[in-house]
Amino acid sequence: MAPGPSRPGPPPGLVPQGAPPPGYPGYPQQPPAGYGYGAAVKPHRGTVILVLGIFGFAVCVICGVVAWIMGNNDLREMEAGTMDRAGYGLTNAGRLCGMISTIVGLIGLVLGVVIMLIFFATASAGM
Repeated sequence: MAPGPSRPGPPPGLVPQGAPPPGYPGYPQQPPAGYGYGAAVKPHRGTVILVLGIFGFAVCVICGVVAWIMGNNDLREMEAGTMDRAGYGLTNAGRLCGMISTIVGLIGLVLGVVIMLIFFATASAGM
């Protein structure tokens, strides 16, 4: 098998640092953080926050509280520009699910306590 046509490389000294050698068929490497793309931002955790918010309904109210807190912190970081804004919608949805599940859980807890107090008051009055 004959070798393929060779590609001429850039003149010596002009090859960017970290780039593959001339004629290498691989993909170029990612530039270091902050190189040409502005400051590095943290990846979003929107999926995690959404899952925790949904688990707040289905599994445990504590997951909803965690989603609410994490969502508030991450949205604040996204607005400050230190976190990837691509997950804004997922983060906001998870935060809202966490808020709703926490509020519904607290209402259920208060109603449960009131019902128990009424039950014990009527049970002790009947004796």
